[in-house]
Amino acid sequence: MAQLTVGAAIAQAKALLVAAGVPANEAETTARCIVASDRWGIGSHGLMRLPFYLSRLQAGGINADAKLKVVTDLPSLVVFDGDDGLGHWQLQKAAEVAVERAQKNGIAAVGVGRSNHCGALGLYVWPMINKGLVGIAFSTGPAVMPPWGGNSVLLSTSPIAAGIPTNPPTVIDLATSAVARGKIQAKAQAGAELEPGWAFAKDGSPTTDAKEALAGMLAPLGGVKGYAIAVLVESLTGMLIGPALAKNIPDMFSADQDANSQQISHFIIAIDAAKLSVDGENSRSVDFADFVTKTGGRLPGANRVNPENLNSSEDIVITDQVADQLKQWSNKLGI
Repeated sequence: MAQLTVGAAIAQAKALLVAAGVPANEAETTARCIVASDRWGIGSHGLMRLPFYLSRLQAGGINADAKLKVVTDLPSLVVFDGDDGLGHWQLQKAAEVAVERAQKNGIAAVGVGRSNHCGALGLYVWPMINKGLVGIAFSTGPAVMPPWGGNSVLLSTSPIAAGIPTNPPTVIDLATSAVARGKIQAKAQAGAELEPGWAFAKDGSPTTDAKEALAGMLAPLGGVKGYAIAVLVESLTGMLIGPALAKNIPDMFSADQDANSQQISHFIIAIDAAKLSVDGENSRSVDFADFVTKTGGRLPGANRVNPENLNSSEDIVITDQVADQLKQWSNKLGI
């Protein structure tokens, strides 16, 4: 395993993205989001993904110099065309716009279509949490799950995230598949077996082989209930925002698809928490958090540091394989 500081990791990721043609501001935001995933311990969505983004940038599947284009602009609803840009900075911008509109109107929703993978979805509820708002986020991706009772893939891992401004903040971030696909890729790179019940081979038979799973299908979280939630996420992203359904989204782990735009969609909602109460100001959020602690539990995501306040001197750990890949890309891009 390789160890490096958060600051060094962000600098390296930014330099690689800039060398690949991404403007400095967008590269900085993207690098911070990528490294925040590693700092959270979600290596499957962190620097492990950067070589795949770089390959897609070089092949043209990601538009390095993309601009967000306004499609709809209403007081509480904004929709952007992402111009095939990196999902990280685009969803971060969407969250910031949602915060601004919700502070004025009580609630706001922002959609981004024609985008790309955005990393750990839970990152993008923090702009709301930090302003005392509730945040909810949805995203789509390549189809990896079959419909309930079906025999071919139709749905992505269909991630959903939510942030509640408790103390400490509550952050819910999960895939509606039994496991995130990035974790399958990480297992495949490490040559490790999967847990039983995570995935199926192409023929629909259960498998613990990570490479078979990448070419096959993922199981839904909680059976038919996970499938139903995945349909909800697909409805709010691919169906309604578009332009692509999950079944038409290229796989970022397939090099032969690097030149094809993913056209992923994201959807984010911000709600003014202070305006929700039926009886005005109250202490229920504090009471609930206290009850959780007193029973020996913890709030979801309570151990995740605020991605907007990362400590540059703290360490993260990446695999030797990821470190080697980043070094190869540094040499390839001349940095």
